[in-house]
Amino acid sequence: MSDRTRVVVVGGTSGIGRHFARFCAERGDDVVITGRSAARTKTVADEIGGRTRGLALDLAEPETIADALADVPHVDRLVIAALDRDYNTVRAYRPGDAARLLTVKLVGYTAVLHALAPRMTDESAVVLLGGLASHRPYPGSTSVTTANGGISALVRTLAVELSPVRVNALHPSIVSDTPFWSDKPAAREAAATRALSRRPVTMQDCTEAIDFLLTNRSINGVNLNIDGGDVLI
Repeated sequence: MSDRTRVVVVGGTSGIGRHFARFCAERGDDVVITGRSAARTKTVADEIGGRTRGLALDLAEPETIADALADVPHVDRLVIAALDRDYNTVRAYRPGDAARLLTVKLVGYTAVLHALAPRMTDESAVVLLGGLASHRPYPGSTSVTTANGGISALVRTLAVELSPVRVNALHPSIVSDTPFWSDKPAAREAAATRALSRRPVTMQDCTEAIDFLLTNRSINGVNLNIDGGDVLI
């Protein structure tokens, strides 16, 4: 068995997940990324390079997750960063869209842990991606706020159930250089102005925070906000 660190990034084809996967590949880790499309996931894995390979996986279909991950033999570090965006209000509620988002973020995330936990060791660690909408709702965030609040609770029960495997979560505010936010200058500038740090959160900030949560052996069951102090305002 190789002594290289084995990293799995669920939702590693774009945004924070892709940025973190590239960081791991560049330092020589064995990296598996997942995405919904087999062709796109392979393309992104090739672009990341190093020892990176791609697997097709849809968290909205949790009954398929175990089979999709069947050939992942060992996991040292697991990051679950996949997301679905949903603008959904109570007055104009779309139950189907809400159910998909909640399935992805809560049932799907848990199903990944169910599949991979037997392939972890006492030294393995997990980071889930939530978001600051759990603390700071906005119009249309009903489903997103609910899902990210669920991640905060899920971290605590997973840390207890999977002990000594460590489980933490990262909750970013607007991450200015992700594909979703990079073309929305007004929202990015407002977030930077509101933050006490007077600067936007970046994918590099998130990658460094994820790496910290994965490598510090005394951090467990923690929900870490990364927002420049935004939540204090």
